[in-house]
Amino acid sequence: MDHISSKVKHDPYAALRIKEFRFFMSTRFFLTTAIQMQSVIVGWQIYSITKDELSLGMIGLAEAIPFIIVSLFSGHVADTVSRKKILLISIVFLVFSTSALLYFSLITSNVIQLYGTTPIFMVIGCIGIIRGFFSASFASFMSQIVPRELYVNSATWNSTAWHIASIIGPAMAGFIIAISFSVAYEVNLILIVISFFSLLFIASKPLPKKVKQETLKESLSAGIKFVFKNQIILGALSLDLFAVLFGGAVAMLPAYADKILHVGSVELGFLRAAPALGAVLMAIIIAYKPPTHNAGRNLFLAIGAFGVATILFGISTNYYLSLFFLFLTGAFDNVSVVIRHTILQLSTPNEMRGRVSAVNSIFIGSSNEIGSFESGVAARAMGLKPSVVFGGIMTILIVAATAKIAPKLRKLNLKSIE
Repeated sequence: MDHISSKVKHDPYAALRIKEFRFFMSTRFFLTTAIQMQSVIVGWQIYSITKDELSLGMIGLAEAIPFIIVSLFSGHVADTVSRKKILLISIVFLVFSTSALLYFSLITSNVIQLYGTTPIFMVIGCIGIIRGFFSASFASFMSQIVPRELYVNSATWNSTAWHIASIIGPAMAGFIIAISFSVAYEVNLILIVISFFSLLFIASKPLPKKVKQETLKESLSAGIKFVFKNQIILGALSLDLFAVLFGGAVAMLPAYADKILHVGSVELGFLRAAPALGAVLMAIIIAYKPPTHNAGRNLFLAIGAFGVATILFGISTNYYLSLFFLFLTGAFDNVSVVIRHTILQLSTPNEMRGRVSAVNSIFIGSSNEIGSFESGVAARAMGLKPSVVFGGIMTILIVAATAKIAPKLRKLNLKSIE
């Protein structure tokens, strides 16, 4: 691994000068593009079959439950088994799962007639298990590729790669769905395979040394205890969890595009891509001006602004205004992502990264899917527009409550834990 001297610490491209980190970003980019494509494809496919907002919410729940169930164990595995090996195996199983979705799309009429959408939801559940193992290993593996002094910079570029892929993936999906679901899944598979080969160019890293011998039960609980004893980490994760839980309007976009904005799959792709575009532009700003000073204040302001943008999106009935407000949600959300990820990287001992990443995944990763379910239930109960506005209001209230009960997070300066 290349070592970057402290003299170039503020170089915005410092992490990208490390060869293995570039391959890591390539893996991140192609895999995220595939996953974001798949999310749009599955959402539009399920909605085209059911025409039901709650079914869109059930997609998130079907993935979140198995994800949560395996997460603590996957964190233990990430601290005891080669993280590269876990990532490669996870991608192989993702290929199998996507192949199943492709197969079902080729025989859609037969599947629907016999089983409804159950087979698709079963595959989504399998993907939830895969994501549980992948999430615990991915961030942990990245911390072994770059030196500690580049954690803020690598977090920024990691987030940038994710968000660029989140622009391209949904936009591609929207256009390709117009051809057919099966063609969309075929492109999806190609991208996953490319990510697999990109990962092969990164050398395996040694397992972190165990500070003490632990039983499986002690190992599984260690990550939870570590997070809950740290007010800054717990506050950052809780803030993000509830903001995403209530403030995520993305899950309802297929129904929103159809019923409120009266547009099709191509426009849906752009709606899904808009938050990521905002995040990428914000990432460029962060790369040159890292949010290390007054990070806590910036975190609260960003998530509060995310809530406001969500409310404005909920009120809007104009397609282009809706695109703009979604763009703003992505820009403000990325500030939170970079700060939270940096806090975890700087505060977590190497031998616990897998387990702490697993706890982070339970808080953040599953909250997206559970938030999708909450959005579906709220949309069924209140209607689409009121449910989105309600989510934005709840996000702002959560920011205010967290600022009061987590003063250490509110006053956080990242320089103090570097």
